[in-house]
Formats: sequence, C-alpha cells, structure tokens
Amino acid sequence: MIATTQSEWNGYQRLDFSCEGHDGCVIFPHTPLQPGNRWIWRAEFLGAFDTVDRALLERGWCLTYFHISDMYGCPQAVEWMESFRQLVVSEWNLCDKTVLEGFSRGGLYACNYAAAHPDKVSCLYLDAPLLDICNWPGGFATNPRQDKEWEDCKRWYGLTDETAKDFHGNPLDKAEDLCRAGIPILLVAGLADKTLEYSENGGRLNAIYERLGGTIHTVLKPDCDHHPHSLADPTELVAFIERVTAE
Repeated sequence: MIATTQSEWNGYQRLDFSCEGHDGCVIFPHTPLQPGNRWIWRAEFLGAFDTVDRALLERGWCLTYFHISDMYGCPQAVEWMESFRQLVVSEWNLCDKTVLEGFSRGGLYACNYAAAHPDKVSCLYLDAPLLDICNWPGGFATNPRQDKEWEDCKRWYGLTDETAKDFHGNPLDKAEDLCRAGIPILLVAGLADKTLEYSENGGRLNAIYERLGGTIHTVLKPDCDHHPHSLADPTELVAFIERVTAE
C-alpha cells in the first residue's frame, strides 16, 4: 500500500498521495467500492464547476485528480498520467478504463492521453476545451499570444516559434485516431467563448467526429463565454457518460 493522507472533500472521503513526485488524490463515494469500480478523472481544476463530478460520486463513482498543471498535456505529462492510472487501478481495484475530463487547457491532457492509451479511456468529457496550443497560448490564429504561458509550453514540448509552425501533435491532429479507436466524446461549449473560440477548438473536433461517424454528444450554450463550465443541472451529461461506459 502507498502512503496516503486522509481528509474530506465535500462530505466524501479523500486520500492524497504522491505519484512521480506530484500530488494525486482519490475521492470515494459513500457506497462500498466494487471490483472494477467506475471512476472519472479530472485532468485540471478539481472542484471547479463540478456538478458532474458530484453527481457521479452520488451514483457510486470514484473521482480522481493528478496535479501536473502547466505542462500543457506534453508527452512527459502523458507518461506520468499513465503511471497515475496504473497506481489508482492497482491500489483500489478500479476499472482499467477511465472517463477523462478536460476542462479548458485540461483538454490537452485528456485528448493526448487518450490518443496515447486509447484502450484505457472509456469516454472523454471535454468542456470548453483547448485543443490547439498554437492557437492558445501560441497566438498563431485568432487569440493574442500569452507570452509566459507560451514560453512554458514551448519548453515542455521542445518547440521554438519557428518549429511550432509545423507542429502536428495537437489533439485536433489526433482527432481522427480518437474517433477510429471508438472513444466516445461528450463536448460542452459556449458559443460566446472569447478565450477558446468554439470554431477553433471544439467545433473542429465535432466536425471531424461527425464526418467519420464517431460517437459524440455536443451541448452548445449560445450566450455562454468560457465560464461557467458544465451545466447547472448535469442530468443530460451524466446520462451520456453512464450510457457509453456501460456498453
């Protein structure tokens, strides 16, 4: 057994631990765990706009988080994510596959991990996701460049301003592979998002999945900016996740 620290998260038992030198946690439902218990994995921003997380906890799911922020879903992050998945599956006998949540820049982690390990992901829940680092923080398209974030991002990916122009390691570059691997996607986005425009991110992903006949359920919020994420009533989202993971 690994060393853990116990606390409470919104009335649920939480265990914190270390993996690859980074903090991780598992949050448990009130019901006893079953072998192969289903679990959802928040890639970024644990506790933010978490109506789906709370609803799934109430329905017997586990919730996990691995704190590797500011790595922008780079290959090293994906490698550490697989170490985390192996650890939580073995320690708590969870389902071998997970549902990965990608909120905002968390979309980079969720999609890049799923592309590298398609047999370990039962569903992607992407919410106003960032799917192209050259758009944000790179500023090569409609968004202004975010200087500090772009320097960090280039460092993690081993890019320069020049080589980034020919970079093909974004989630959008891998969307066809995700679709052909049969990974269903739940996509939620605001059409008034001025930070990560739907037309440059989720809209392009949706078009690829629809063209290839993939399983995607898209919920668009006409007047919504980047925030708030998710839905106040998560019933529709939870129903999709539970349906595709039960198949």
